[in-house]
Formats: sequence, structure tokens, C-alpha cells
Amino acid sequence: MSDPTPAATPDGASAAPSSPGALTPESPCLSGVRVLDLTRILSGPYCTAILGDHGADVVKVESPSGDDTRRFGPPFVGGEATYFLSINRNKRSVVLDLKTPEGQAQLHALAKDADVVVENFRPGTAARLGAGPEQLRALNPRLIYCHISGFGQTGPWSDKPGYDLAVQGLGGLQALTGAPEGEPTKVGVSIADLVTGLYAAQAVLLALFRRERTGQGEVLDVAMLDSVVSLLTFQAGRWLGAGMKPRRMGNQHPSIAPYETFETADGWLNLAVGNDKLWAKACGVFGLDALVDDPRFSRNPDRVANRDALLALLEPVLKTRSRDAWVVAFRDAGVPCGEILEVEEVLQHEAVLARDMVASVTHPSLGPLQVPGVPVKLGTAATGVWRHPPELGEHTAEVLGDSASGAGGRAE
Repeated sequence: MSDPTPAATPDGASAAPSSPGALTPESPCLSGVRVLDLTRILSGPYCTAILGDHGADVVKVESPSGDDTRRFGPPFVGGEATYFLSINRNKRSVVLDLKTPEGQAQLHALAKDADVVVENFRPGTAARLGAGPEQLRALNPRLIYCHISGFGQTGPWSDKPGYDLAVQGLGGLQALTGAPEGEPTKVGVSIADLVTGLYAAQAVLLALFRRERTGQGEVLDVAMLDSVVSLLTFQAGRWLGAGMKPRRMGNQHPSIAPYETFETADGWLNLAVGNDKLWAKACGVFGLDALVDDPRFSRNPDRVANRDALLALLEPVLKTRSRDAWVVAFRDAGVPCGEILEVEEVLQHEAVLARDMVASVTHPSLGPLQVPGVPVKLGTAATGVWRHPPELGEHTAEVLGDSASGAGGRAE
């Protein structure tokens, strides 16, 4: 087995980590861990992309028609959907028809040498395809099997389909998002899918850690609705602890002021005055030092209670200078604030680029390709975009050949 430490490639990306070999401090954390990815759309592929970012060998098992997101578009680049390209880095694609005995037998051969299986079929579907936890863990008791679904494997809604938009509404996010008198509004990204993918990746890591201690595999149950409800945090606390009904407040914060979006002479900015010390600094920037000791505004609960009066004083002042002038002034004073950037501005921002949040990799048919980078940076262990998002079935022969030869490289 070769050294799993990633090697630099000519295009600036890193080579895919290999099987365990002699691990070094620089080896990716999940070197030698093989993940069978039976997922499609977003929540599951996002989970497995995270595992791949940290060195897992992610084998994306696709039907002959491929992941649905290969057809989510426009836009397409060279026939490839940008949606698919954005969340399927660091994976190898294998085409198996799990509706046939041959496809199921091939999956079973792969499962014998795997560490993790992740699936996001509707509950019961995986078992009908020969890919349920009982079937696969009978072949490999150390296997960690992660279910992702809309409403969980148990409970009265377990058999219902769950898509992001529906779950954002059911989970309370839409009721909290948007203008007070406007319509309920979804978050601008598929947050229900994404947070579920994050929790699923966390669950897999917890199970891997537990297996190191006990030698036992695990079956994990991660639901989209559970994941979204967990995000309600302080909004849920308002209802559970104080009986206060949360409501839409646009860009205002229900418990902090001023903590919202303001119009300036030529644009908009966000101002986040999170405590009384920052309030005193902000008053100096506004040129309104007398407000520091004004009993209506001296403490945060007072500012929240008197928000309308406070805004009546601040809004005219903010309109007297440009957005950039205010941003510089607040940042120089140590008051958190920020411009409201378009996506294209974000992806060209110096702070984003300096943190490698736009990564480059070479695609076999598209050539140089930029994809989202990896947010978790470790002190020594390597992370990165090792592999391009795969073409459909690109690695079928390679992976099935490894399985037939027993060269899976599973971590013990």
C-alpha cells in the first residue's frame, strides 16, 4: 500500500489519498476509510463530499441513469450540471443496477470491504434493493450504516418523502424568514438538505470513533426535519421557555439591537452590535455619544424594547455617508459590520480566496474546474479537493476490479 499523504498535482490540486499504508501526521484523517455512497440529490452527496474532503475513499454508487442532479439545470458546462459538480468532488463513480441480482451481488462484494454506507432512499427502499443495513451488516458486522431521510426511520411520518422546500416550511424556517408583512420565504440555499448532510457526516465520524473503542459497527438515523428543528435554537427557546411566539422580523434580531440591515447613502450594510461595549463604540462612530447613557438605550434589553425609537435616530445618520465609508469606520472601531455581497463578489473576495474556499481541480472532459473549497482546516492532517467530480460510471471497472482482487484497503 502506498503512502496516503496527498501529493501536489500540476494544476494545483492534490492527488487522491490512497489506502492506509504507514500513516503520517500529514495524512488525511480518514485515509483508508472506504465509504459506499448510495445517495443522490443533495443531503447525502454533501455528507459524503465532506468525508472525501478529509481523505475517505468515497465510491459513489449510481443507477444507470445517474444521480438526479446530473440533470439539474441549466446551467450546464460542457454537458455537466454545475449543481452536480458543486457537491460531488472527491468521489469515484460506479454504475450498478440495484434492481438486478447482478447489481446487488456487486454491491454486496463492495460492502464486505467498506467501512461506511450512506443512503438517502425513502425508508424501506434500500432493503428492497438488497442494500439495507441488515443485509449489508450481515456481510460486514463492522459496517457503519447511515440512513438519511426526510422524517426518520421511525415515527408516523417515516414513509413520507422529504424535499428541502417542504422541510423548510414544516421545520419553521420559512415562518421566521422574510419581511414582517411579506410572505414566508425560504433560505437562499437548500439549508434543510445541507444541515442534514452536516449532521450525517458528524454522525459517521462519531460512529467511526466509537468503533475504534468497541470494534462494533452502528446504524445511524438522520432526518431532515430533526435537523431543521435543531436550528431553531433561541427561537425555539422563546416559545419553550417564555411562551413567546416567534415571528418574521426581516433582517432584525429578536433579542439584540441594533443588529440588522441599514441603508446608507449608496447601498446597504449589516451592523451587528452584540453587546453593550460594542454599543458604546458604535455610538462614537455615529457621533451620538450621548446615547450611551440614555436610559432607553444604555443596555441591550432597553434597546430591544425601544427599537423603533432607536432606529429613528440611527437611520438618518447612516444615510449621510457611503456604505464603504461606514464599513471602514465601524471596522476601525472594532464594531462587527459587513457589506451585502453578491455571490460573484463573495467568490472573488480576498478573505475567501486566502482561505482556499475556491478550489481548482482538473476534470477529464471539462479541463480546469473550480469548485467550493473545504471549510475545516486541520493543523497537520491534509484536507482538500483530491478528485474531480466524476463522470457517470467513470470508475466502475477500477472499483469492481479492486473488489474482485481484494484490494479495498479498508482501515482496521
